[in-house]
Amino acid sequence: MINVIASISVEASERDAFIEIFKTNVPKVLEEEGCIEYSATVDFQTDIPIQETNANVVTVIEKWESLLHLEAHFTAPHMLEYKSKVEGMVEDVSLKILEDA
Repeated sequence: MINVIASISVEASERDAFIEIFKTNVPKVLEEEGCIEYSATVDFQTDIPIQETNANVVTVIEKWESLLHLEAHFTAPHMLEYKSKVEGMVEDVSLKILEDA
């Protein structure tokens, strides 16, 4: 299994619109072969001092059966459409691809 954590920095004025576009795409992603989990999360404010927060970052939590499934996800037609819709909203993306230890 492949675990993915994608951190997407979004322009502050576009955060809510970005999340709505993302949520609209989730059912299509969940139908992809090999997709186990796919959801958007935002920082939850706490008093825990070690926590780092950023209101303009959307963190995507993903699980895929294999790297091949993840790679196919990047070029799926609905993902290409999603990317074109959010292109002007996104400032930066970082991706962590992980496997169980």
